[in-house]
Amino acid sequence: MSEQDHKHRWAIILAGGDGTRLKPLTRKIAGDDRPKQFCAIFGERTLLEQTQRRVALLFNTTQTLTVVTRTHEPFYQEQVNDGSGNRLLVQPKNKGTAPILLSLLRVAQLSPQAVVAFFPSDHHFTDDGHFMSQVELAFEFVEANAGLITLLGIKPDGSEVQYGWIEPRISCEQQRQQRFLLVRRFWEKPSRFVAKTLMNDGSLWNTFVMVGHLEAFLEIIFRTLPGLYRTLSSASEALGSATEEQVLKRLYSEIISANFSKEVLAQRPGDLSVLQVSGVGWTDLGEPQRVVSALQSKSVLAADDRTMLTAT
Repeated sequence: MSEQDHKHRWAIILAGGDGTRLKPLTRKIAGDDRPKQFCAIFGERTLLEQTQRRVALLFNTTQTLTVVTRTHEPFYQEQVNDGSGNRLLVQPKNKGTAPILLSLLRVAQLSPQAVVAFFPSDHHFTDDGHFMSQVELAFEFVEANAGLITLLGIKPDGSEVQYGWIEPRISCEQQRQQRFLLVRRFWEKPSRFVAKTLMNDGSLWNTFVMVGHLEAFLEIIFRTLPGLYRTLSSASEALGSATEEQVLKRLYSEIISANFSKEVLAQRPGDLSVLQVSGVGWTDLGEPQRVVSALQSKSVLAADDRTMLTAT
């Protein structure tokens, strides 16, 4: 693909979460109440900085938008205002699905023909290069199939009950012949029995990394959350202007928090496909035990830290 074609590709890094479940660990590391994405859990770089470096393997920084929350400003200002050219979108509060829609509206101003990828900032990979090569495949697929949003799903190595699962429409045998699969349904934090069944039947862990045309994302949100869509769309002209903060503060006081997986994706599985991914060493660090496992694999977790985390 030419450089001209790549100019429409955008990355959106989601860094506005509060990270409450990992507060015992983040307090120990940083000495304050910063969310986990602003903590250096693995090595010297924070999870956000690691995400930025991973994303930069595929995206120009001027086509990377990072979404944060105003109350976290003391923690993110050095990490996003580093002269690298990263664009920043600040939401007044953490409101679930709202930052996803807000970021799409901002990208629509800058690049109306954009194809967009979303990246949570609290994930860990052992092979960033291989993972981003899979993101590249997802871009190639959605650029040829404009109506579909593609999620990256990890082939599971266990019956994890704290992850979200994606169930494809076709059988395990058929899956061996295809990388991209249509989605039947989503399962959020299933029981152990259901998780084992899903794993045996070829379902995938949901990374929440998504790739799709800007218009496809806007359409699926409009179909599922029309009230939120109308409210935040009224802020479109203010985004990037001197009145942005004031307008968003008012609108955020009017909207309720929504769960994107449950209230958007799960309602429109027919609009979705999933790319089977393996060999990237993915971990979602939303739960203390996952952090314990990831740190143990690197042999950097002391016994007292392990006890403190598993007790939370």
